[in-house]
Amino acid sequence: MTQRKPQAFRLDDPHVIVAEHEKERAPRGSVRVVPEPENFDLPVPAAPAAPTRRRFPWGAVFWSSLGGLVALGLGLATARLIEDLYARAEALGALGAALAALAALALAVIGTREAIALLRLGAIERLRARADAALISDDRDAARAIVRALNATLAAAPPLAHARAELERHLTEIIDGRDLLHIAERQLMAPLDREASQLVARTATRVSIVTAVSSRAAVDMLFVAVAALGMIRRLAALYGGRPGFLGLMRLTRHIIAHLALTGGMAAGDGLIQQMLGHGVAAKLSARLGEGVLNGLFTARLGLAAIEVARPLPFAALAAPRLADIAGDLLRRRGEDSPQQQAAGD
Repeated sequence: MTQRKPQAFRLDDPHVIVAEHEKERAPRGSVRVVPEPENFDLPVPAAPAAPTRRRFPWGAVFWSSLGGLVALGLGLATARLIEDLYARAEALGALGAALAALAALALAVIGTREAIALLRLGAIERLRARADAALISDDRDAARAIVRALNATLAAAPPLAHARAELERHLTEIIDGRDLLHIAERQLMAPLDREASQLVARTATRVSIVTAVSSRAAVDMLFVAVAALGMIRRLAALYGGRPGFLGLMRLTRHIIAHLALTGGMAAGDGLIQQMLGHGVAAKLSARLGEGVLNGLFTARLGLAAIEVARPLPFAALAAPRLADIAGDLLRRRGEDSPQQQAAGD
């Protein structure tokens, strides 16, 4: 391609000829101009997504109606019982009415506690979502509000009083919102993460020992379920959740959804196969191996519970790994297996 010196000319000059392509020739003495194609990568506006039609919540209507019918039935049965007691003796009727009032008061207190626990869990979930958004946007004001809310959530933890006081002093010193959240995670979440990991390891070890000793599958399943629910409740309380019964069920559902979303059980299966494939299974009896597997699955459930119950996402700190807890569990079981095998023989 030949290079020419820059030239100046008028567009209305009759000697200027606009050619459509490079090969088109122009008469001698004229200026040939070949327009270059415009290539602008302009963003194409995406078509707005069609709003999804919300279906009528027939499931909620069914359960609400059924609950209302059960409540009406219990109320009518209680009223009929009190009337029958009054018909027999006035003292028995008064006693029945007092017991019914006491049960209603206890039910109201339990319902209030459950509602407060659900609100507390919802606040922690919203706090974690706000922290995710603040880490992405590096919003200083949002980070300060999150740290204040986090200090209020963990106000019932005396060991973190010094860390909370230092964090309050950093609110006006740190400029970047992301750095402020990282400092909050290191000072407040690090000791809680260590305690949570120890709690998961202890629960997994207990499950592995009990299920290895027990000879009934029903007892093993019941113990694993009770131990897992107790572990989830203690982890939530450790991070400021303190769930009730309904809150525990909701938290368990979120943990199972988290495992299904992240493929945690599949990752746990791969780790178990890798560890048990390196000669560990040969050192353990069949029953002892089942106990180790139950302990490993309990540990994976506990690690998922940490991620769900934690008020801040893992950003500055690394999440606890299954390999650490599983390795310690296998070492303990490997050391105890010869003694238990000797006792069994």
